[in-house]
Amino acid sequence: MTLSAQLLWLLILAIPIASVAWTITHEELFSEPRKWCEKHSQRCRTLLQRKFFYLFTCEYCFSHWVTAFFLFVTRFKLLFSDWRGYLIAGFSLVWVANVYMSFFARIRLDVKRERVEISAEETALQQGHTDLNKS
Repeated sequence: MTLSAQLLWLLILAIPIASVAWTITHEELFSEPRKWCEKHSQRCRTLLQRKFFYLFTCEYCFSHWVTAFFLFVTRFKLLFSDWRGYLIAGFSLVWVANVYMSFFARIRLDVKRERVEISAEETALQQGHTDLNKS
């Protein structure tokens, strides 16, 4: 595979990795299992158990395992055609996926802030109309 094709694969393959990692570690769909994992990551006796459960609450940590799965399924290698290609591809995919997740988190924060501002403005307008009607 040419270098440009590898880079294209890197950018595209990081999208589903970011999507899966974000969905499991942040979205409401998985909130109950995530809360259960959070509890166990704080209360388990052994360090290994605590770290295992923490894995499902941290998008960065979880993205490493999602990347390993996608590397196994796709056999994607970057720069080298042997085991080194998997190693470089793995860390590169994690990095790009986490950049995508950072962008997504920022966009969601901006959207949420806009919704709060709109809601506050609507409330102020409604209160203004109520005050005018009382006069």
